[in-house]
This record gives sequence, C-alpha cells and structure tokens, in this order.
Amino acid sequence: MLLATVGVNHQTAPLGVRERLAFSADGLRDGLRTLRDALLSRHDGAVETAILSTCNRTEIYCAAADDPRQALVDWLARERDLHAGELLEHSYRLVQDGTVRHAFRVASGLDSMVLGEPQILGQMKDAVRAAAETGTLGSTLGQMFQRTFAVAKEVRSTTEIGAHSVSMAAASVKLAETVFENLADCRVLFIGAGEMVELVATHFASRRPRHIAIANRTLERGARLAREFGGEAMRLADMPQRLAEFDVIVSSTASTLPIVGLGAAERMIRQRRHKPVVMVDLAVPRDIEPEVGDLADVYLYTVDDLTELVRHNSEKRLAAVEQAESIIETGVQGFLRWMDNREQVPLILQLQERSREWQGAEIERARRMLARGEAPDEVLDMLARNLSQKFLHNAFAALHHGDAAHRDQVTRAVRGLFLTPHRGCGGDSNG
Repeated sequence: MLLATVGVNHQTAPLGVRERLAFSADGLRDGLRTLRDALLSRHDGAVETAILSTCNRTEIYCAAADDPRQALVDWLARERDLHAGELLEHSYRLVQDGTVRHAFRVASGLDSMVLGEPQILGQMKDAVRAAAETGTLGSTLGQMFQRTFAVAKEVRSTTEIGAHSVSMAAASVKLAETVFENLADCRVLFIGAGEMVELVATHFASRRPRHIAIANRTLERGARLAREFGGEAMRLADMPQRLAEFDVIVSSTASTLPIVGLGAAERMIRQRRHKPVVMVDLAVPRDIEPEVGDLADVYLYTVDDLTELVRHNSEKRLAAVEQAESIIETGVQGFLRWMDNREQVPLILQLQERSREWQGAEIERARRMLARGEAPDEVLDMLARNLSQKFLHNAFAALHHGDAAHRDQVTRAVRGLFLTPHRGCGGDSNG
C-alpha cells in the first residue's frame, strides 16, 4: 500500500481558501463515503481514507495500491467547487514517509499555528473515529494513526513542547487585553458551546469579567456551560438584538454561514455609541462577516491573527522542537519498517505453504517405505535428502544459467540465504 496526504493549512493557504475546503462534523462522514467511491472508480484494490478538518487545516490521508494524490486533488477541488489549479497552488501533496512524518508532526503540535497546542490531538482522534465508523479507515491507516498517537504522547510527555505553548484560548484573552486593560470591567459573550468555546471561556473566566453569556442554538447545552462559569445562557436567535451589551465577543460554531453579519454589527456600534468592541472569530468557515472588521471601533481578529502572539520562549522552544523531531523521526522509521515487513507477509505465507506441501509429500513417502519394512535409518536419510534437494534445486539451477552478472547476483543471494550462520536455526544449544 502507498500512503499519501493532500491538504492545506495556515502556512500554505489563506483563511478564505481554508474555509471553502472545511468539512463540518455533519458533512464529514458523507464526504468520506463520496471520496472512497470516487477513489475506487479510479484505483484497483482496497482504498483507505480519513479526513482531518479543523480551523487551521483540511487534510486527506489515504492508503492505496498506487499513487492517489492526483485523484485526491481532483475530488477535493470538485467537492468544494474550487479550481484544481488554485488548490494545487495552496496545497501540499505528500507520499509515503512524507505522509507519516507529517501526521506525526501534526499530532505532536509541531505543525500548529500555536506550537505544541494540545487540541489538535483530540481533533485527529475524532477524525480517525469518524473514518472507522464510516468504514473507510482500514488496517494500514489504522496502524499509522495508532503509532501517530503513541508518538504524540511521547513528545508531549518527554519534551517541553506543551509547556511553552500559548493556546488559541490564551491568545484570545491576550488579544482582548490589548484593547481593554482590565477584563474585570468587561461583559463577554461566547457564541457556540463546543469544546473551543469551553476552553476559551475557561481562560476568560480566570480574569473574572463582569458578566459572561453563552449564546447557543440549543439552549440546554448553552445553559450547562453557562452554569459552569456562573454566566447567562441565551438563545442564538436572541443574540443579534443583544450584541451591544458586550465588550468582547468570541465566536466558534460549526455553522456554514456567518452568524454575525455586517448589518447586525453596524447596529451594535450605533447602540454602543462607538464604544470599542473586541470580536474574536475562531470558526472556519468564519462566523463573522469579514467586512465587520472594517468598521470603526470594531477590533475583529480571526485565527490567522493569532500567529504573532505565540512567538515566545524561542530558545527553550527550539530545544524542545529538536527533541520532538528526533522522537518523530524514530517513529517514522519504525512505521516504515512495519510497512516493509507487512508487504512481505504474502510471500512468507506462500513459502510456508510450499514447505508444508513438500514436507507432506515426503512424510507420506517415508510412511509407505516404513510400512513395507524398510530400515528406519534409510528412510530418514531419504527423507532428509529429498527435502534438501527440493529446497536447493532452484538455487543450483540459477547458479548454472544466465549471464555472468546474473550468476554473480545469484551467488551473493545464495551465500546470504544458505551460508550465513543464523542463531536458532539448527545446531547444538548446550548453553
């Protein structure tokens, strides 16, 4: 099987491209099925796929009998109504060890906008779970991801990658504090009630803001999160009329359409009498229309605006990265050896079956000879001689045929196979 990855991330593609390529949680499984069917129509043999889609990346991982990268590009461009040339301009297309190394680096937080951020590991596990439940994962990708998670765990437990990271949540707080010196005087609104909002709300709650509110499509889920932070829950439908009450607005939903439009933002500014407001849009596709950022007194930040906030502790971070890269490279080589060994399994099984056939035939012949009363020593001698001749016959024939270069190649192979001592392959074992 050949491993391949086609994807875009925050380093290769602007937010406008990434949000067009993003898959919602509900659409991910349908996408996996459609992708598998598309690949099966172009490739012979088994095909395995998984899709990782977050605010910073959309990546397709694939295992197939031959190189699937062009098919992956064509499918993704067609599925997301993007010109293939534009996708090629912004994407990376990795194969074999490049795919394995990339997966290990992503899970370990080395490829994240926020170095060492832990959320990506959970997102990758969710992606693998979705592929498994959809029936597109397969044994090769399954093994690669299991080793990915093991390497990520080792990186996070033995290096200081995580210790020197600034999460998206912490970065959001820092952004707000560039506008409002004291968040304790602020009213904060969170739109959405998912994992990211919960994480960001935890960081904001540590600053003890004057008021916290959670606006969510499902009031019950929003209420649970609001109780955790001593805040208020509101229906998402009521949110546009109440925007003006809040100094900081953080949004992270799975909506495919903007939650806060330009008109709602303009009304908010008028009602606030041009008092500044910080808006942090952590969603991909975006929850807040980009034009809102052009309004006076609105400080709108997206996930791409967080990069500068995470450049700190450079020396310690560099040492941790070097240590992590070493762990990852060891893991990559180990997985590639597993793949090489796995490719030899069919041949090994064929050799074992041929050996059993020869053994069976010679044992049956020996039994007939013993039944006729022939001497056991002669029967054993015949059995050993015939088996040896069967195993060596093709080697002898190859040594006597072909040109000089071929015979030289055969000679080296025969010496390596039959004349190199191997422990445990016969002989005495007296200790």
